[in-house]
Amino acid sequence: MKNPLINLENISFTYNSENNHVLRTLSLEIQKGEITAILGPNGIGKTTLLHLILGWIKADNGYIYLDGKKQGNYTRREMGRLLGLVPQDEHITFEYSLLEYVLLGRTPHLHSLESPGEKDYEAAITALKKVGLENLSDRPVTHLSGGEKQLVLVARSLAQEPKILLLDEPMSNLDLGNKLRLIEVLRSLKKEGVTILFTSHEPEVAASLSSYLILMGNDNNIEHGTTEKILTSESLSRIYGVRVRIADYEGKKIVIWH
Repeated sequence: MKNPLINLENISFTYNSENNHVLRTLSLEIQKGEITAILGPNGIGKTTLLHLILGWIKADNGYIYLDGKKQGNYTRREMGRLLGLVPQDEHITFEYSLLEYVLLGRTPHLHSLESPGEKDYEAAITALKKVGLENLSDRPVTHLSGGEKQLVLVARSLAQEPKILLLDEPMSNLDLGNKLRLIEVLRSLKKEGVTILFTSHEPEVAASLSSYLILMGNDNNIEHGTTEKILTSESLSRIYGVRVRIADYEGKKIVIWH
């Protein structure tokens, strides 16, 4: 592969001094414009991998390159323009309206104490339209349902206009209708050239969206490659510790648990 947008070289990470590795000498490349899924059971280190890429935590060993540049050589503002994160959840205490909250995604594009301008409002409104919440722009964020709140988190990151969008379990609070809406949003972002990396414990979601897959299991058992190659009945059975069969139905992969 040439010119990866995200390049991890021999990354190792532990949360304590007992040599209990979450990641051990992990090397992988993610190409520009690709949708990559990080799939595996809960508590296996999927979110940790996102936080390492964001620079929120530091690897014990190895290097991370973003768009050809070592991660540590970016300023915080540059990182904010390059990377956007949609977290699993976020505790919001202030009574922001949806529009005000989504405007927070414009922070990396503003100077200190600068107020949002016309371009920033346009980006925020466009982001709300993409997730289907433009009609609720004046509603307080604290009055939203769990699914609506998840979509607002997505909209805030879209307003940020990052080159790389990271999402941590983005489908977890969504009903089927909103899950489909988010899948369509992510597919449209891919067409626009945005590189997407998301975590999931749902094989069907990974199969429907990703072209590249990072499959994480216990004891640093990590496989990565094209989704077609990595997402198999054998690999899922091994990672999840139950019998799994993948079947094709109208061109889509269906996961059957035994």
